[in-house]
Amino acid sequence: MTPGILILTISLYFLILVIISWITSRNASSYTFFLGNRQSPWFVVAFGMIGASLSGVTFISIPGEVGSSNFSYMQIVFGYLVGYFIIANVLIPLYYKLNLTSIYVYLRKRFGIVSYRTGAFFFLVSRVIGASFRLFLVAMVLDKFVFSVWGLPFWLTVAITIIFIWIYSFRAGIKTIVWTDTLQTLFMLLAVVLSIVFIAHQLDFSLGDMVRSINDSRYSQIFVWDWKPGNNFFKHFLSGAFISIVMTGLDQDMMQKNLSCRNIREARKNIYWMSSSLVLVNFLFLSLGALLYIYANAENLIVENFSDPDASCKIGLFNEIISLYDCHPTDQLYPYLALTRLPAVAGTVFIIGLVAAAYSSADSALTALTTSFCIDFLGFSEDDTRIKQRYLIHVGFSLLLFVVIISFRLLNNDSVINSLFTMAGYTYGPLLGLYTYGLFTRKKVRDRWVPVVAVLSPVICYIISSHSQRWFGGYTFGFELLILNGALSFLGLTILQQGNKTK
Repeated sequence: MTPGILILTISLYFLILVIISWITSRNASSYTFFLGNRQSPWFVVAFGMIGASLSGVTFISIPGEVGSSNFSYMQIVFGYLVGYFIIANVLIPLYYKLNLTSIYVYLRKRFGIVSYRTGAFFFLVSRVIGASFRLFLVAMVLDKFVFSVWGLPFWLTVAITIIFIWIYSFRAGIKTIVWTDTLQTLFMLLAVVLSIVFIAHQLDFSLGDMVRSINDSRYSQIFVWDWKPGNNFFKHFLSGAFISIVMTGLDQDMMQKNLSCRNIREARKNIYWMSSSLVLVNFLFLSLGALLYIYANAENLIVENFSDPDASCKIGLFNEIISLYDCHPTDQLYPYLALTRLPAVAGTVFIIGLVAAAYSSADSALTALTTSFCIDFLGFSEDDTRIKQRYLIHVGFSLLLFVVIISFRLLNNDSVINSLFTMAGYTYGPLLGLYTYGLFTRKKVRDRWVPVVAVLSPVICYIISSHSQRWFGGYTFGFELLILNGALSFLGLTILQQGNKTK
């Protein structure tokens, strides 16, 4: 597949997004940008949120992770169901009762202005890092297989990717995002299904052969009962529940879509439908991952040794892509096979799916960052008329994402899905502690000292995690780091509590 065909494919896809943006942005106001005029159909929101929840990280990194952790990721997905149930029955009723545009206004009502700004700040940090992780993967693939052929530098690839997103999202915000996310989710899921079909065809598998091959392989192992590894069932299950709560229920990006629904009943219906769908969709991604490794082994393209990432880069398939970047090699398997080994049509499908997955997450993140900063730090109302200032803020966050992505390329050497959830454990932990304390106690706190707790909790969490094997008999922290961080934040707020209660 030539870079020219890939560029043409991306350009046509981008043209469709611009057309949707043009249609949805007519007569757009700040109310349109922030809440979509509260007219978003719940089923459209639900379907689009699948793509926003998964993103380019899921599209590339989860299939690649099958090689080192099998299907154990499903343990996290099962935990999601518990978290989404809590979101639908605790958080969404709260947000609608208070008629919120930014969900962090709750913290101002509950604790005070300093806690409010602290919560909003940690969201901004969390979402900037998360969106950068996701866009980094896409820019990396486009740079390797498209733009580098023409001698264009990596930073230009990143800039082009972000400019595309800014162009179709800066006017109508969430109203555009709800509809573009729906289209992007559709293309992403079609890409996964078609990729499975292409690989099965290359292996001469019938549907029954494919199911048996995956089931009989070592990759199909879901449950890990040994308590020491980071992917132990209970660690993963509990982590999944809390990850969904913080990365959806306490995240302005995801909740902004729910708040654009017509009423609370439709918002809750959206959460229930989306959560059940995510179980099936994630299983589909893991099945694709198993097939990728089965195909690579059948073609003698790979010698597996994922216990040592550095060794993995030097053997088998990865000899051919060792010059890519210092990323974990499992993140390269899917793009490498789709763009160099499978038929050209498979590469086209992959690129469409990758771009769709990345844009469905990054565009809503950019909109949510702008929304949160405008409302939480600049005091915008939902019908504010300072349109030019909002545009400038949108540009500012676009530039910030660009800088963080470039920095991330220099620093990351783990699979992106692992990096994403690890960082979420540190940045979302204080939010988890704040909301848990606010919802399950009636005590006030010394508001001005809340930032100290929010900073110290991740620091202490990092120290404990770094020494856990020596201190706790070989215990390794996985994604349950988030729970520890939230508990430390809750404890810190308890120390800061005042005697009087909220009404």
